[in-house]
Amino acid sequence: MRKENIYVIYGDDPKSMILDLLSRINPEEGLPLHTRIGIKPNLVVAKPSTSGATTSPELTAGIIEYFQSKGYRNLCILESSWIGERTSRAFKACGYEELSKRYDIPLIDLQKDSHTECNVNGIKLNICSKMKEIGYLINIPVLKGHCQTNITCALKNLKGCIPNSEKRRFHTMGLHKPIACLNKAIKQDLVIVDGIMGDLNFEEGGNPVRMNRILAGKDPVLIDSYAANLLGYDASEIPYIAMAEEIGVGSANWDSTRIVEFNNDKSTKIKGTTGQAKQFAKYIEERDACSACYGSLIHALDRMKTKGQLGRIKSKIVIGQYFKNKSIDRGVGIGQCTKGCTQHVPGCPPSARDIVRFFEDN
Repeated sequence: MRKENIYVIYGDDPKSMILDLLSRINPEEGLPLHTRIGIKPNLVVAKPSTSGATTSPELTAGIIEYFQSKGYRNLCILESSWIGERTSRAFKACGYEELSKRYDIPLIDLQKDSHTECNVNGIKLNICSKMKEIGYLINIPVLKGHCQTNITCALKNLKGCIPNSEKRRFHTMGLHKPIACLNKAIKQDLVIVDGIMGDLNFEEGGNPVRMNRILAGKDPVLIDSYAANLLGYDASEIPYIAMAEEIGVGSANWDSTRIVEFNNDKSTKIKGTTGQAKQFAKYIEERDACSACYGSLIHALDRMKTKGQLGRIKSKIVIGQYFKNKSIDRGVGIGQCTKGCTQHVPGCPPSARDIVRFFEDN
């Protein structure tokens, strides 16, 4: 597993997908069997992963099964939900109590933990004490939007490793700089991004968009820079990415050669679009579209709405496998299947940022 790569697998069965992905990249290479492995999901609220807010328990189950199959027995799941929610309630509602019993691994509620102080680049941070016991940290954020920081993924997910009082203080500090410094204080050894179902623009869920992919890598800055692109943003629009890069957390410089895709998304059809995402259906002519491609389009349209650019769309946007190998004399095609369109955005799937750029340039 190379630190400069991001690994991608598509599908709608999180457990089988992550078992396949991990077996290909062998992240445990060189890791002693006695190592204390901490698994940090995103359980910000007590809502199921289908809400777009929280990490799929089946994805986490696959990670546990993989490491246990390699002989690792010293695993735990750590989390602290956001202020106003009890982590214990989230563990139950999100399916993690059942995981704990099934695999005989402890759940650690960091809301009940003590904390220790550290200093990063002159900024004092309070970090939950249990994090010091972790020898190998697996971060499992959800790929989703955020109302304050535009996106939330690997870097921001570590906010669940600090006490509630510190979460409040982070907001008074402007979020971005303390998030960057927190990632200097806590090293992530493996990032596995739940990109199956993430909320369109709010951390709490309620407007889920099916993206049907899992990302994996070792560099959280690289992961977040790529994640921003998937959701329609330039990395420069999420200040903590550049700040984290500047203090040595990782590199934000990804390109297509660093994206290793193990399959493509040809069989996971879109399911009923719900919540705010339904408003974009009037712009789309969809027939047999794969969910990863359709999800990118929804994120792109939401980004264009925020920027006041929906007026650039003059005709229906065409998407789906039905249009493969067909000449299409209308609209703008999205993805490789619509390359018969007079105008089309290539990619299988294209990113939301690619789609936004197309409409900005045409």
